[in-house]
Amino acid sequence: MSLDDRPLVLITGASSGIGQALALRFHRAGWRLALVARRERELQQWANNEQLPVDSTQIYRADVRDVDAIIGVGHDCMARQGLPEVVIANAGVSIGVDSARREDLDDMRATLDTNVLGMAATFQPFIAPMRERRRGTLVGIASVAGIRGLPGHGAYCASKAAVISYCESLRGECRPFGLKVVTIAPGYIDTPLTQRNPYPMPFLMPVARFADQAFRSIEAGHSYRVIPWQMGVVAKLLRVLPNALFDRLLAGRPRKPRRSE
Repeated sequence: MSLDDRPLVLITGASSGIGQALALRFHRAGWRLALVARRERELQQWANNEQLPVDSTQIYRADVRDVDAIIGVGHDCMARQGLPEVVIANAGVSIGVDSARREDLDDMRATLDTNVLGMAATFQPFIAPMRERRRGTLVGIASVAGIRGLPGHGAYCASKAAVISYCESLRGECRPFGLKVVTIAPGYIDTPLTQRNPYPMPFLMPVARFADQAFRSIEAGHSYRVIPWQMGVVAKLLRVLPNALFDRLLAGRPRKPRRSE
């Protein structure tokens, strides 16, 4: 198979954590890479350290909160590398908020802009070309935190609940054109994002293992997948738990640190 015949995946938030692990997993499977991050220099250094081949790896700089910038990256990617087979909107932030504090509303806006609007803007330039080709997969990285609201996590939980609903809506819109929309909802994955959490994290999964399972789900075209599976069971229980019992269960649980903490 020539280089041009190898499939292409675009991944946002590729400078750390899940994004990096997914990039390595797709690389090992023979895919070409389009990697997007705000921290371009760090991403380039990591790619060099991992010896990712320069002829099949292209790095782009964009903040997904800047709609025009991330859409521009999409068009640049198609001009340089062609239309991807898979686009993974992985870029995300997690910040604790206290709605009683005015300054935390700015963090809530940044979280929603990154996790929700940034995902839609990442997908936007690829949808029409994929529909015309009648093939392609859009992957939204959600979270088990989107199932129910957790104290101190209002911004993150709200954003990931929106991601789940948005991807479900998009799936219905894209299905008649032969496109797949895959929602991946991670539980606790060992990344820099979770290493600051001041509370127990059941079923904590190494990031490389998560990436392997996510890769298989994307290839299979699963519409929705919770990883690890144990957190999928927890998520189903949370959905049906009465509010009074749910509130009692979470009483006194440590909160996600706020930016100033």
